[in-house]
Amino acid sequence: MSHCVYCSQRKGKRSCPALGGLICSQCCGEHRIVRVGCPSDCLYLESGSDYQQKRLALQFMPIRREFYRELTELGGEKSVALFNLVEVVTFGYFQGRRDGQDAEVVAALQALRRTLSPLHIPAAPMPVFAEYLKKEFDSFTKQNPQQIDMSSAPDILDRAITFVSRFSGTELRSQRFLSGLIGYVRAYHPEIAEHLTRQREPGHIILPGQQFMPPPAPEPHTHGPGCHHH
Repeated sequence: MSHCVYCSQRKGKRSCPALGGLICSQCCGEHRIVRVGCPSDCLYLESGSDYQQKRLALQFMPIRREFYRELTELGGEKSVALFNLVEVVTFGYFQGRRDGQDAEVVAALQALRRTLSPLHIPAAPMPVFAEYLKKEFDSFTKQNPQQIDMSSAPDILDRAITFVSRFSGTELRSQRFLSGLIGYVRAYHPEIAEHLTRQREPGHIILPGQQFMPPPAPEPHTHGPGCHHH
């Protein structure tokens, strides 16, 4: 029996071009991209990514809904609009990439947060996505100055950094947040996903607003005579 080239315990069933041998489905699913440098033409990469996105979307939805509730209580629609913009920009930038990592999102949020500080904080040159997020943020706030409260923006970004980091977890090259966000938008807002996939020109992000809000929590169910669960 050919053992998995990664764990050396289970039977290897899939040909892994990155490791040059057979890998078991569990290791393939858990470690692709994160710990294994998968080539872009791997047969299992796309189907596996789709499955991970759908699985994580289910976990992401209730946590995201709770975070939106927290933002609404904190600063109403303007607080929600800022994080909504971050999600829209993040989805548009990463939805076609397999190598994106949550660390890029956290770094971009931290960089944007620093630019809004009243104190001048010397920093290294911005990473690529950080520059992209800053450009979209500046463009949106210039075109829609009434939709975002700049005085509360630093606090919202601090909370966003914590939210993304917690969902991402502790893996060094985690994609958990990105997979959850992309899977969520594709599953629950397909029309927005299609629009953002087609929208290529930077600096012209259209904020979907209420269309992108979390779906309401399901009403408590009581079994009764008319219940179809019987």
